[in-house]
Amino acid sequence: MSAHTSALAAAGVSLWLDDLSRERLNSGSLAALVESSDVSGVTTNPSIFAAALKDGASYAEQVASLAAAGADVDSAVFEITTDDVAAACDVMAPVAAATDGVDGRVSIEVDPRFAHDTAATVAQAKELAAKVERSNVLIKIPATVEGLPAITEVLAAGISVNVTLIFDLERYRGVLNAYQLGLERARDAGIDLSTIHSVASFFVSRVDAEIDARLDAIGTEEALALRGKAGLANARLAYQVFEEAHSSERWATLASAGARPQRALWASTGVKNPAYPDTLYVDGLVAPDTVNTMPQATLDAVADHGGDGSETVRGTYEESDRVLDALSGLGIDYDEVVSKLETEGVEKFIVSWNELLENLSASLEEAKGA
Repeated sequence: MSAHTSALAAAGVSLWLDDLSRERLNSGSLAALVESSDVSGVTTNPSIFAAALKDGASYAEQVASLAAAGADVDSAVFEITTDDVAAACDVMAPVAAATDGVDGRVSIEVDPRFAHDTAATVAQAKELAAKVERSNVLIKIPATVEGLPAITEVLAAGISVNVTLIFDLERYRGVLNAYQLGLERARDAGIDLSTIHSVASFFVSRVDAEIDARLDAIGTEEALALRGKAGLANARLAYQVFEEAHSSERWATLASAGARPQRALWASTGVKNPAYPDTLYVDGLVAPDTVNTMPQATLDAVADHGGDGSETVRGTYEESDRVLDALSGLGIDYDEVVSKLETEGVEKFIVSWNELLENLSASLEEAKGA
């Protein structure tokens, strides 16, 4: 084990891999990371699956079988992605057993084209959970306005959820409310709350990428001094919101009924600016009851030269407020930034999903003609 990843795990940070492919499963790479780098979960998204399915060799046999059965592209992608996630759940099952289900989790996202359709999101979330049929799966639902009631309804059905694409502190409060409302409905329906797990994925590096560009355009010494600070400040203030929500009387009532905290998950933690330390969004977000999901390159960097696991979130709230206030003072509109990032996040996933469908459709046609 890496001393750096072990230090993070000891500090209460679960390390999840933001990647999955049939090749990674077949090669044993995922299982090896559990042993060598304290990896205790897996997240996926449309971009990850689009990249995975470019490796036609790993999926050729299943594509041929689906083509022979007359599967259309939507049903084919459903079969392929759920098979990968189910297999990853099996790899992670020992971790889930050892942590009472807190870790060992594998996420699969609803079709991003449903991001603004509550009913379609709920229906597919239930279909995905039923198809994967593993107790350690998490169904990813975006934190759009339309996603919030879907999150509540899916949780109320006893399905564990990974809430994704969170950029906005106020929206995050809405996510926490949706979580607790879902638990309350599940409790009233007689569902054991201890079986429901959830994380809330707060995106980090994309905030810096957007705000840094605006700071560069302003170009003053004051503006340039703020580069690389917004992402951490925003995430650290999100943890303050997490603490507030989980210290309320409402939460105490749910906890007494067996409810689990909805852990904060730091997503988009690979640095986009090569001038920044490659472990910036890992070492800068160390706090108990958190998850950091990272691409392979970031995981390797942390394992090689990450920090010592010292806490870097609590105690930073006033400083983080000052960073956001300073940005506002320069004319950078927080609400406009986070709204743009959410819109772009959904659009990027739809583009990736459409690319996946186009490539798979071509593979199916090729297999039919073989």
